[in-house]
Amino acid sequence: MQIQNVPEIFTKINIDKLDLFVHDFKMSDDVFKSKVNLSLHMFSFLQKGKKQVHFVGSSVDVNNKQSILIKRGNCLWSELLENEEEYYCKLFFFSERRLRDFLKKHSHSRVMEEDKAPYFIIENDDYIISYLNSLSTVSSTPTILIQNLLSVKFEELMLYLINKYGKVFEMYLQSLTSKATSNFKAIIEKNIYSNLKIEEIAFLCHMSLSTFKRKFIKEYQTSPGKWLQDKRLRRAKELLEGENIKPSDIYLDFGYNNLSNFSAAFKNKFGKSPNLI
Repeated sequence: MQIQNVPEIFTKINIDKLDLFVHDFKMSDDVFKSKVNLSLHMFSFLQKGKKQVHFVGSSVDVNNKQSILIKRGNCLWSELLENEEEYYCKLFFFSERRLRDFLKKHSHSRVMEEDKAPYFIIENDDYIISYLNSLSTVSSTPTILIQNLLSVKFEELMLYLINKYGKVFEMYLQSLTSKATSNFKAIIEKNIYSNLKIEEIAFLCHMSLSTFKRKFIKEYQTSPGKWLQDKRLRRAKELLEGENIKPSDIYLDFGYNNLSNFSAAFKNKFGKSPNLI
């Protein structure tokens, strides 16, 4: 699947000159695990539908009563209509420079933990709903005024969320500016029992598939495909033996597109069908 560079795909403005940007995103079909290269930090204010986002060491589901702040970088996201005819979210992008300016002006906290989650969930309330309505009016103003108005709206939102969530949110904002790097083996361990494919894990690690495979073999002395399949099938066997579940309940969780492929791999590994466990 082609990588989507966001927000570049939504604007003709040079990304190096883009500090604040708002975009209304709508679609009428489900999209699963899009590869997204997010070059700016982003608020996603979900209005209709459901969003699922996979990061390098975690994943999160967001419903239309919530919004999410996502750190810039690589992620996979799925956008689902559920019972709606349309998926709709308002996206508010902001640059690293804009964030640092805000923190310099309003925050005196210092991050103690480098390894923060790459996202922050926001529970929508009356203020957020009112805020989104006011944000919608910005796009109808003359172009020359938009950046000035967005500057005011950005500061307003950040101050409100600091007031609502306190130091937790303030320190999360600080963590967005940190340059912490993740340990390769720790990333792999976190994704053993996910349903992510090898190329998707490589993308989240900001690596090409070939680079990822070389590094994996160096660390584990075997190919990632063989290693992950073995770990996932053993875990599936444990679940089938110890809990009241069926193969049809879990095959998607371990990265198999259909029950037939899961059953064939399971039988090849253990010599019997998962239905007989």
